[in-house]
Amino acid sequence: MRLPRRSSFKRSALAAGSVVAATSLLLSGCGSKATENDSANAQSCVDTSGPTIKVGALNSLSGTMAISEVTVRHAIDLAVAQINAAGGVMGKQIQLVGEDGASEPTVFAEKAEKLISSDCVAAVFGGWTSSSRKAMLPVFEGANSLLYYPVQYEGLEASKNIFYTGATTNQQIVPALDYLKQKGIKSLYLVGSDYVFPQTANRIIKAYAAANGIEIKGEDYTPLGSTDFSTIINKVRSSNAGAVFNTLNGDSNVAFFKEYTNAGLTAQKMPVVSVSIAEEEVVGIGAKYIEDQLTAWNYYQTVDNPVNKAFVKAYKDKFGADKPTSDPMEAAYVSVYLW
Repeated sequence: MRLPRRSSFKRSALAAGSVVAATSLLLSGCGSKATENDSANAQSCVDTSGPTIKVGALNSLSGTMAISEVTVRHAIDLAVAQINAAGGVMGKQIQLVGEDGASEPTVFAEKAEKLISSDCVAAVFGGWTSSSRKAMLPVFEGANSLLYYPVQYEGLEASKNIFYTGATTNQQIVPALDYLKQKGIKSLYLVGSDYVFPQTANRIIKAYAAANGIEIKGEDYTPLGSTDFSTIINKVRSSNAGAVFNTLNGDSNVAFFKEYTNAGLTAQKMPVVSVSIAEEEVVGIGAKYIEDQLTAWNYYQTVDNPVNKAFVKAYKDKFGADKPTSDPMEAAYVSVYLW
């Protein structure tokens, strides 16, 4: 899969992540109680008196988003194992409590409440879709607890209870658009999943297009988990757009790219730039269906530095030589060290 270097911000977060386990964040992350000024004077049930400290991992291990989120859980597992092997956090071993968000925002909210109120975790690592994050946001704000969210998102939101460790649109989507513009693309067709991130991202894309003389040939949304793209692909093909900007999420990408290829479309005829599929989705989609297509991320497995090589080796040693790393996984891994 062709990965344009122009849109790859090879951030130093991996190197920084092992250093950023700063004491100030650590103390607040490890269960300090809410102050009188915090929302609803929420009180923490986190127990720091014993030899362990609990944290939560909340990812979709089932449903349409499992194709992406299972490997994020693996990255969290790896970071916790490494930190414990190095002596833990302030002398305490991390106990990871895992839950399945099942690709449903309401389930994410329910499991977040359980992790905070029943399991008494000091922080939660997880979420993928913006819908899942927005469903969890009032839970974390109401309990004055911490969520570390590892995926690129649409921006336009800030909460003192959420660490957003993924990219915003100016760090991922705008550089992708700059790349397409440099390549002479004059028109786009927008295809996305029907929820917050794709809709907001496409508003930003349309504003960029209007300011840069790029025509939007069409815009279509489909529910998460959709597998029938025949109508959308026909509209894409007849549009003669210069490129497709893809904000589909989850296993809908499998059906989309297969239908795209079966319709005779190729990266040479009408390239697709995607912002929610990475190395781990290649196997699920099938390499032959996305050969030469474009992705825009802030991290790739091929980042050539000693810290990344050590990360990739550790991940493959633990989960298998055929298991790739990816941007959301790197952000999730770093977020555990950040906490």
